[in-house]
Amino acid sequence: MTTRNLTCATTARLSRAVRALAREHALDPEVRGRLVLSAAEAAGTALRAGRETVLEWAYDPDDGLLTVVLRTPGDTGPAAELPMAPEAVTQDEVVWRLPAGPPADAAEEALGEEALAAEELRAVLAAADALTAEHRRLKDELEETNSGVLALYVQLDERDKQLRTAHGQTLRELEDALRPPLIEADGLELAVHYEPAGTDAPTGGDLYDWFVLPDGTVHITIVDALGHGVTSTRSALNVTHAVRTLALEGHRLQSIVARTDEILHPFDRAVMATVLLARIHPATGELWLANGSHPPALLLRRDGSARYLEARGRGIGFPLPGSETPLTERLAPGDLLLLYTDGLTESRRDPIEGERRLIEAAHKHLQSPIEEVPGAIAEDMHTVILHPDDTLALAVRLTGQ
Repeated sequence: MTTRNLTCATTARLSRAVRALAREHALDPEVRGRLVLSAAEAAGTALRAGRETVLEWAYDPDDGLLTVVLRTPGDTGPAAELPMAPEAVTQDEVVWRLPAGPPADAAEEALGEEALAAEELRAVLAAADALTAEHRRLKDELEETNSGVLALYVQLDERDKQLRTAHGQTLRELEDALRPPLIEADGLELAVHYEPAGTDAPTGGDLYDWFVLPDGTVHITIVDALGHGVTSTRSALNVTHAVRTLALEGHRLQSIVARTDEILHPFDRAVMATVLLARIHPATGELWLANGSHPPALLLRRDGSARYLEARGRGIGFPLPGSETPLTERLAPGDLLLLYTDGLTESRRDPIEGERRLIEAAHKHLQSPIEEVPGAIAEDMHTVILHPDDTLALAVRLTGQ
């Protein structure tokens, strides 16, 4: 491999030498043009300052590489800005290694500088045109892809709406299935409001049941099973079904909580639930309450007086489950009885404050139509929610008719 060199004092001389060298080794016109322009830019500072530049080159026939070295006394300029990236750069030297052919036959017809420059320009323009066409093709493909993605998003959004609608309908149907039908009892008005802690389940562990016993008294069960969602719903359903069965079989009110625990414990050892049982005789207004660790019922008299009815007992799954002696009371026409779960009074994490606010809310809606009372009270109680929980409120009003 023979190394040759040439000293150049001007940019024009250097450009001619590089162009001739590139054509001698059959470099592509575009590559040739980039190499000529890169050499001129790399040596520009030195040549303009009057310092000569040495062009050195060698061809290795074994690997087919042409090594071009430009030695410039002084700064070669930023290599990253050169049209053809060099393989190596120092302050005084720039090196390119290019795939090339062997030196051409000396008898080959020589072209003038203008013709060679025009050939290089045509090659660069052709490359630019090819890039423009490729850019246009990619842009068209991107627009087509974007249109497809947009259409897919529209379809997914529509499908999501359909699924949400179907999901909501299913949840409403399930919630309706869990609600006992409204009972008819002359002399009593009943209404209920339920709101789950989360929107992904129609109910949680808060359930109610009501039915008329053979003697004409109305039985109401309020259950708050530990946890949230469908698992707690199953536990609460087990409790309400067991209570209904025992009540219809004629078991005494104060024994039902303990018997329910005995029935469920072998099948569901993890169940824990608070229970409040109420029985009301519509004709006489007599009220019996049996409790199992549940928040007390609230009684509002027609004259505006209010008090909590504290019946004692321990819930399902608690130590020594069962109710103590039932609490008895007599309702008068216009009196309002409110049964509820702790989600109504503990939304602000202060049950004592919650019970005080509940009395205020109940007073506010004491004379409202019964179907509006539970929901209106819950709305007033939940203006601020620091502790989301399932909420159940059931209102009973004695009409005396």
